[in-house]
Amino acid sequence: MRLAELEPAAPDRIDLGGKRLLIFIVAYNAATTIEEVLNRIPRTLQTQDVEILIIDDSSKDDTFVNGLRYQQRNSAFKITVLRTPLNQGYGGNQKLGYRYAIDSGFDIVALVHGDGQYAPEKLPELLAPFARNETDAVFGSRMIDKRAARRGGMPVYKWIGNQVLTAFQNRMLGTKLSEFHSGYRLYSTAALAQVPFEKNTNNFHFDTEIIIQFLLKKLRIVELAIPTFYGDEVCHVNGLRYAWDVFKSTVKARLCGIHLFYDRKFDVDPESVSHSDKLAFLSSQTFAVESCGAGKNVLQLGIGHANVAAELERRECRVTAIDFSASELGSNATRFAVNPSLPADLPAYDQILLMDLIEHLHDPENFMDTLRKQTAGRRPEVIITSANVAFFVTRLMLAFGQFNYSRKGILGIGHRRLFTFKSLRALLEQAGYEILEARGVPAPFPLAIGTNFWSKALLRINRMLIKVSKSLFAYQVCIRARALPDSRHLLTETISGSAALRLQFLDRVA
Repeated sequence: MRLAELEPAAPDRIDLGGKRLLIFIVAYNAATTIEEVLNRIPRTLQTQDVEILIIDDSSKDDTFVNGLRYQQRNSAFKITVLRTPLNQGYGGNQKLGYRYAIDSGFDIVALVHGDGQYAPEKLPELLAPFARNETDAVFGSRMIDKRAARRGGMPVYKWIGNQVLTAFQNRMLGTKLSEFHSGYRLYSTAALAQVPFEKNTNNFHFDTEIIIQFLLKKLRIVELAIPTFYGDEVCHVNGLRYAWDVFKSTVKARLCGIHLFYDRKFDVDPESVSHSDKLAFLSSQTFAVESCGAGKNVLQLGIGHANVAAELERRECRVTAIDFSASELGSNATRFAVNPSLPADLPAYDQILLMDLIEHLHDPENFMDTLRKQTAGRRPEVIITSANVAFFVTRLMLAFGQFNYSRKGILGIGHRRLFTFKSLRALLEQAGYEILEARGVPAPFPLAIGTNFWSKALLRINRMLIKVSKSLFAYQVCIRARALPDSRHLLTETISGSAALRLQFLDRVA
């Protein structure tokens, strides 16, 4: 690139605020361009806090050798030149550079391409937001001025494809970025350390996946305009394959966001197992509230349903809530199932709510046996809600060979057991409970797509389908049951009742 083609030069000096900067150059078959790229790095960055790392990704030409020659001839920058033993791909090369930056104690890492497509002269401008502590990442964007991108030689098909993909990603991810597909990136290493970038692809859509991770982590991103230049560099990207990979990654991230899919790379900010408020529409929570009579004495066992307890208290119920956190479930669920530490006055409760708890237990059968024994005298109603693994969406996934867990939902990663209407009914009946009511509720569409016309319409449709087949179309199983007396308690009642009848008989005879 000729200097005349660049935008006005950055200021002579930039204060990095004591931060250490690594200029990371990814290179593959860049023997003819690597020295020019190095020469174009502004000399204003020649300080002891700035270093250059070149990683040659097993090039088939003299990229590595030319990098070493430049290193020997120039002492202005501290330069490290590395070569991968096997080709890692564009994303794999970035992983190595970012790991190097984090482990070596740098504060900022700037990604520069060894083919010269992105102007190193712009580095001072792109670094400015870091010096002011205003951002966690800076993306150089060619599409802030779309006409400038065309003037810079961006081919028409790439220009259109870039905008179409970016518009799709913005819509899916709720963002307003001007471009998702620039390779000119600067990151805070502290921010990089917060996202699992090493789980990303080794291919070219690594750049998309790391943007998604930053967005999900709610890290700060700044876009700044950069010039566009297309010369005679060789493009190693298969455009159609790249577009398809970007599409898939974006859709997967969105599905992870609504808990219909799980991918560890997008689990960057694990949520609490606390459940969302679903009292505004037909749900397991409304079933639990409606099943509890006003003024009742209620024991609530569950995970993150404080809103249900508050609503019951508003209805003048006396609520004792035992809530289990994620850590408690992870370490104590088995012990709780085998030897539950239930309140000593358990028989005093009129109703017991098991809110999305039974699927988290290691041994729900033993738990229900114990609960029955401890409530044998009073026999309170037990209200149970659980995910329905036979929901038609899960069945469709299985039909296509997919069985993907999610952060929450039917296949929540914390679930130890999975139930259908039949299997949960069988568990309760074998534990000695009579089923008073079994009802299905629709999927929580308002939580996934917002409270709007479409979510309300989907709720209505789902409710109608449940009437056709609740085992197929119910998102959750909701059951009211009551424990039958066990044989020991029933024998005691039989003996005492028979004694009373004998006395009555003797009185009549006398």
